[in-house]
Amino acid sequence: ASAESLALQACDDVDSLHAVQRAYACIEKLIVPQRVGETEEVFPTRTELGALVRLVNEELQRRIEAADATTQSLRAALGEGGVQ
Repeated sequence: ASAESLALQACDDVDSLHAVQRAYACIEKLIVPQRVGETEEVFPTRTELGALVRLVNEELQRRIEAADATTQSLRAALGEGGVQ
């Protein structure tokens, strides 16, 4: 893979991490309601929240590993090409 394609992949990987961060922000809003009245409207169980956080953690880990692999490949490609 070329350095350019790896750089594009790294950007895509970072975008994926932003999507996971937005999911965590959503979870935070579920856990910490902004208004007292919201607790009756949205009341997830501990089991449901645990399942959601576990799923997000697994996806975040997958995306971190993908981003790490891409950046390692990019470093190798840049090192082989003599680009600093």
